[in-house]
Amino acid sequence: MSEFNFDLEQRKHQEIWRKTNISTSERGFQNKRDYEHIIPRRIWTETLWKDIRLELPVYLDQKHIQHHTGTHNLLSSWVACANLYFPVRQNENLRIMMAEFLKQKISDHITEITDVELEFAFPQNDPLHPSILLGEEDGTRGSGQTSPDVAFLIKTKQGNGIVLTECKYTEHSFYKCSARRTEDKEKRKGNPDPSRCLKQASVCDYQTICHQTVWKRKYWNNLILSKHGRTILKRCPATSAGYQLFRQQSLAEGIMKSGRYSLVASAVAFDDRNIELKACLRSTGISNFQTGWSEIFEGKTIFRTWAHQEWIDFVRKNQTNGQFNEWLKYMQDRYGY
Repeated sequence: MSEFNFDLEQRKHQEIWRKTNISTSERGFQNKRDYEHIIPRRIWTETLWKDIRLELPVYLDQKHIQHHTGTHNLLSSWVACANLYFPVRQNENLRIMMAEFLKQKISDHITEITDVELEFAFPQNDPLHPSILLGEEDGTRGSGQTSPDVAFLIKTKQGNGIVLTECKYTEHSFYKCSARRTEDKEKRKGNPDPSRCLKQASVCDYQTICHQTVWKRKYWNNLILSKHGRTILKRCPATSAGYQLFRQQSLAEGIMKSGRYSLVASAVAFDDRNIELKACLRSTGISNFQTGWSEIFEGKTIFRTWAHQEWIDFVRKNQTNGQFNEWLKYMQDRYGY
């Protein structure tokens, strides 16, 4: 099944779902156009599972997290992430199950989850805050900085650890690099030659030509291409579809270099039906991001992926006395998981 069909299938599915789950048939707007799968922004919390509907907005306010502008979109991957993983923060039994799941998917050294954070970032004055570590000086949690959709703070057999996780639903890719635009914007100068990003790694040192460095971004400071990466990359890995992966990889490596953690993982949780996402880096030289991304860098972090369906199936098989049946039914009705 092609990505376009998957996206269209899910749009139709959400349009049907809203008829019996959203309090109004009024259409909402996105980019100045109204769509049936967009609900009015004022009732965006109706996109959330009922047991997180009150606590999540309070959490966002307390943590000073910028609300995503697309939360009223029934195809929002951010909302899907909240529905799938915010309950892990709330429920101790679900947190224990998630720790076992991560033990299988990330590392068998994981022993427990100590905290779960959406749009994760270290405190403002911490050397590991994105403004210092990555040079993202004008962002906030949830907007303009590398703050992974969900982070699992963990204990391992050797010490503390963290799993930084990007969540995807129907998106086509991990987006293109922001520094390839040619026009000036506010204080940021436009890229005088975006074509240089398209050179093969074997003949180009991406760090020396990266326009992000003009913007004082430090992504490449934390990254080293492997021999395999220098051989297979047809362009900078952030160029056309890997920008979010690139930034999260840099964040993960920077955190690992600090020495505070025994395990740091950069992970992607996504919908297994999204075939186009799996192949979005093919123009870069990576046929499947799940297997190819981890091979292009040297470093001490772990890169892993899992499907949302795998997490749901794990809960379904390991719950006791049908404890999470209501949540599981919601996830099945809402997303087909």
